[in-house]
Amino acid sequence: MSSRSEPVRAEPVRAEPVRAEPVYDGYFADPFLARSGGEFIAYGSGDDRLLDGTETHAFEALRSPDLLHWSSAGGVLERPDPALGDAYWAPEVVAADGAYWMFYSVGHGIVGHHLRVARADSPLGPFVDQGVNLTPGESFAIDAHPFRDADGTWYLFFARDVLTGDRPGTHLAVLRLDSLTAPHSDPVAVLAPDSDWQLFERDRTMYGRRFDWHTLEGPTVVRRGDRYHLFFSGGRWEGDGYGVSVATASHPLGPWTHEPRVAADVLSTELTGLLGPGHNSVLRLDDGVDLIAFHAWDAVGGKRQMFIQPLSWESGLPKVVLPVPGSVATPGTGWRA
Repeated sequence: MSSRSEPVRAEPVRAEPVRAEPVYDGYFADPFLARSGGEFIAYGSGDDRLLDGTETHAFEALRSPDLLHWSSAGGVLERPDPALGDAYWAPEVVAADGAYWMFYSVGHGIVGHHLRVARADSPLGPFVDQGVNLTPGESFAIDAHPFRDADGTWYLFFARDVLTGDRPGTHLAVLRLDSLTAPHSDPVAVLAPDSDWQLFERDRTMYGRRFDWHTLEGPTVVRRGDRYHLFFSGGRWEGDGYGVSVATASHPLGPWTHEPRVAADVLSTELTGLLGPGHNSVLRLDDGVDLIAFHAWDAVGGKRQMFIQPLSWESGLPKVVLPVPGSVATPGTGWRA
């Protein structure tokens, strides 16, 4: 067993955290919030425990005219060769070159995930896999996040397993893309775990060895001025230690710098009163307001649900705007679409 100390938790910001409310009652993990035409669309991971082996499509999409009322558009990805896997995780969709492109991972349960890309003529699919493994050199790659810089260059951020360094586990990396189906070069390391709050499990058996396994995942990049902000989730996704923090850089390829912290400081159970909030996306509205979409567990830990809250920037760092104590949490209040 490791001699490292137990994870350090930050003191609660308020004695009784104010809970946000889910915007959709169903299971909806890893939410990616987008806008197309006059409506909002969210893409998310389903619950693999509910699959019966008969589905022909993966990744449920939700649609909303106002961010308040959501309805299901059904599965939007045509499942490719079953030999690739049975677990589909964390879709993100961008519009480019007259089409829509979905980046996602597929693997067998929690093993052998790789990143792939699918194309569609509509944001609601059907998305068709383009037959490309974007991470052939990785043992495990998940949580693809496509980011287009101001000069038009595309980057693909993702999480991958790394067995070396002070804190082995799942780290963050980035690929520069020549096109949305072709990497420019090998992945570049972006961010490694740096704190005990990012511990997934002590003495975990992985790849035939035992590690104090740390996890960073769910990257999302936002550019503000000349600074890039990398949101990431850390810790064990099933529990109350899971949360979101941010790193910064002056270029997408880094170097990226952790902000000093002893606990997740953008989203956490202590800050929000929600169980295991994490894996976020960020959408800017026409009036300049940023929204953060993320998932958290329901009260009994049975399903992950989507939450949407305003995101403010204080001293150049993001802060989730939670409901005012005693108010009715209405996610669309004050947001101009």
